[in-house]
Amino acid sequence: MDNVRLGNSGNLVKTNSLSRLVKLQLWLKNNLFKDWKNAILTIVAAMFTGYMIAKVTTFLAASDWSVVTANLRLLMVGQFPIEEIWRLWVAVILVSVLFGATWGLWRNVIGHVAIALSVIMLIFAVVPYTESMTKIYLGVSIASIYLFYAIGRKLTVLKIPVLVLWILVIPISVGIINGFGILEPVSTNVWGGFLLTLVIASVAIICSFPIGLLLAVGRRSKLPVIKYTCIVYIEIIRGMPLIMILFIGQLLLPMFIGGEIQIDNILRAMIAFTLFSAAYLAENIRGGLQSIPRGQFEAAQALGLNNFKLMIFVILPQALKAVIPAMVGQFIAIFKDTSLVAVIGLADFLGMAKKVAANPEYLGKYMELYVFIALMYFIFCYLMSHVSKALEKSLNTGNR
Repeated sequence: MDNVRLGNSGNLVKTNSLSRLVKLQLWLKNNLFKDWKNAILTIVAAMFTGYMIAKVTTFLAASDWSVVTANLRLLMVGQFPIEEIWRLWVAVILVSVLFGATWGLWRNVIGHVAIALSVIMLIFAVVPYTESMTKIYLGVSIASIYLFYAIGRKLTVLKIPVLVLWILVIPISVGIINGFGILEPVSTNVWGGFLLTLVIASVAIICSFPIGLLLAVGRRSKLPVIKYTCIVYIEIIRGMPLIMILFIGQLLLPMFIGGEIQIDNILRAMIAFTLFSAAYLAENIRGGLQSIPRGQFEAAQALGLNNFKLMIFVILPQALKAVIPAMVGQFIAIFKDTSLVAVIGLADFLGMAKKVAANPEYLGKYMELYVFIALMYFIFCYLMSHVSKALEKSLNTGNR
């Protein structure tokens, strides 16, 4: 009996294997070799893909990556003082705590981001050229994500504190870096690299959203003063290139305000990016508002809702869901456009790479630098795109 059963199970495994093989053959035939045209395209595409993989592999193996490893700290934080880098790590650990707690409390798409960040940190922690102290900070950050994920699953009362901390995370992080008036502040003149890129992009994204929302609603206002003020602002900003707004902020603004008031160069760049992004976000949100059927307004008014409640509880949630892809696309564009600050003298990620490439010791090794920069930009842009896709799916935007 046992032999019979073993024989039957063996036959079942063989049958399953054959079934998978048949399915694979059918898929290949229907999708890649359906006719002679598809067969030629498949063969050409396979040859091209193999050629590109061979070229990329050769480049990765033959390149001298010491230009990246030796200047990694410079690329990531610029000329930030070594003895004060612990402040940056405190801010990173705070963000890690918030990601972990948010993941545990809501178990939503933020978990994908938390896992991706922990994997990136782990990669930097295990590579041999990372400093010992940096490895410790990375380990603490990774542990914070998963520890507070576990805490968030158990303590649901933390929802409001976590939301408040997310709102205040940028001011708190900047305060930590500047010492909260207790420690000696670190001048923004030494901020640079990926740190500067993240700070400018984060502030612009967070601050431009409420401004863009107000502009979009204001443009649909029945009050002419509000309506036309919003229209003029949006059209003027959209009619100007971002680099021009940056130059206005850096060169012309000091002439108008005089020498009595000093505005930090990085703060000027943040303001320029925020104002620019707000105008484009306003148009995206306005498109969402226009997509709402008239019946939604009439139904809300029939329930006795005033204009404020109608907009907050009925119209805006639907409008924002409809334009999630457009808004995230704008956020990704702002993140990439931060490289323009190099033109006005700020040493962001790209600007710092150019300074490293100009070093006589690393002449001719610029390609490795740009590949590393492109990879970092791709990772963060892909994370934002992935969050957008997952958020759409969770909100059923496409199936309203």
